[in-house]
Amino acid sequence: MTDTWSGDFYCVRCNDKRETQGEVVVGDNGRRMAKAVCPVCGTKLNRMLGKA
Repeated sequence: MTDTWSGDFYCVRCNDKRETQGEVVVGDNGRRMAKAVCPVCGTKLNRMLGKA
């Protein structure tokens, strides 16, 4: 079971905040990140959450 996080992600291509839902993964340095796809342009979005 994977954790999900829903909230605002900043899209670099659109230069706007997008409300979407993403999957939570733990990076190499121990930080949790939410990864999603922009619903408008399809760019990968990444949001740093906090230490796991």
